[in-house]
Amino acid sequence: MDAAAFAMTTYGIPLLVLATTGSAALTGLAFALEWAPRLMAFAVAGALVDRHGTTRVFRLAATARATLVLAAALLLGAQTGGPGKTITVMVLAAGTGVLTEFSYVAAETAGGLASRTAGARAHRVQSVLLGIDQTATLAGPALAGLLLAHTGATGVLAATAAFSLLAAALAPKQHTDQHATTPAAVRQGWKTGWQTLRALPALGWLVAGLTLSNLAVGLLQAAAPVIVVQQFGHSSADVGLLWSAAAAASLIAISLCRHAIDRCGLWPAGAVCATTTASACLTLALTHTYPAYLALIALFMAGESGMTVVLRTLRSHLIPADVFGNTLAVTILLLLTPFPVAGLLVAAIPPSQLGHAITACAVLQAIGLATAFTRLRTLPDLRPSAA
Repeated sequence: MDAAAFAMTTYGIPLLVLATTGSAALTGLAFALEWAPRLMAFAVAGALVDRHGTTRVFRLAATARATLVLAAALLLGAQTGGPGKTITVMVLAAGTGVLTEFSYVAAETAGGLASRTAGARAHRVQSVLLGIDQTATLAGPALAGLLLAHTGATGVLAATAAFSLLAAALAPKQHTDQHATTPAAVRQGWKTGWQTLRALPALGWLVAGLTLSNLAVGLLQAAAPVIVVQQFGHSSADVGLLWSAAAAASLIAISLCRHAIDRCGLWPAGAVCATTTASACLTLALTHTYPAYLALIALFMAGESGMTVVLRTLRSHLIPADVFGNTLAVTILLLLTPFPVAGLLVAAIPPSQLGHAITACAVLQAIGLATAFTRLRTLPDLRPSAA
């Protein structure tokens, strides 16, 4: 349920902004506002999860998100137009970004515990968890596009609130620590996370490569509403279909990656996924039709999902349990930093030049992934025996 709410906000709010304002620049800015506050929330989220447990943080974040989107729905319904609606959707983007990351860190920490319990089969647990995320992405963007086309903002926000409330209601009970979280504790947790990551070179190299790759991911996500609606002349429902098709391809890739890791190990499986992703991204800038664009986005995200299985598996193997929340927060911070940058790029670049920006990011992605996986090949953490 939380993954569905995540998908509805991540892919639905930029569509909502484009439908409300008609501006490509504001759509890119909303994407940046959706992601930038998330980065500031990670240190606090990791410390809260480590001290108060996953369930309490998860329930509070999901409930607060439901309250926020319902309030936004009421405000949008009461306004007739003008700057009021623009301000409302921009604040909504920032607020849901922060709250979603608190629930995300809590869910990822619980997933890390499940993976450590599974031992050598951690990659199977991570593939299931990623499959849950991709299943939500399969339905979430398409549902957001259809609701926006037929019911307007109210339908999108009501569905997001419903998923959020269900997530809070279904979260299982879990033992929690009762220590108070202070600013000093947050800073110490942040420092601990950085020190842990620096002490794990295999994880550090993979995070560095995927951080560069995520600039291309973020640019494609932020630019998709503009490209599909304004350049290809399709509807908001077709934007949702684009990401749903990508999620379907990702589910297949996750299953294949799980079997590949069983047979070959983490590094070979990750290297194939990296090659697939980089090749698809380099081809995307040459595509000028919606069907071809959809197919390449699906291939691109399939490779990304495979690399995410590798990352999550390695992360669950290497990060000690007592500092998992803090270290997870640091890794997510690094991985998501490119997303607000991508939103600002879409806001600043004329729509006609987005193809050149995609090409530049694709080249940077290919260089980053090639460097990371070349270095990773020499590290024992990613040899087949580690799987």
